[in-house]
Amino acid sequence: MRFKSQRISSAWRPKMSANARTLKYLLGWLIAGTRGGPTRAKIIGSLKETPQNANQLAIALKMDYKTMRHHLDVLEKNKIITSIGDRYGATYFLSQAMEDNYAMFEEIMKKIGKK
Repeated sequence: MRFKSQRISSAWRPKMSANARTLKYLLGWLIAGTRGGPTRAKIIGSLKETPQNANQLAIALKMDYKTMRHHLDVLEKNKIITSIGDRYGATYFLSQAMEDNYAMFEEIMKKIGKK
């Protein structure tokens, strides 16, 4: 017997893991919920193509180096990207969690584009 408050489980809808759900909320906030979101989205897209250092990213995206460093620090702090090397020579690339869930980022970008 089912009560009105109980939901019928949907076999057709894939369940999202807690980690993926957390990443989705985090990406939504970092990309759509903050003023620097469009810049961070460009950085993520650029790093998907090829790992780069801060200077390469600043040149490729036509941004100030200090601004680029700020956005890279925010993305790294939130485990969206990771780096190898020391601060000025560090090469950045997408974290494994971001690589595994890149389709989620693309979905967020499509939703933002429709607004």
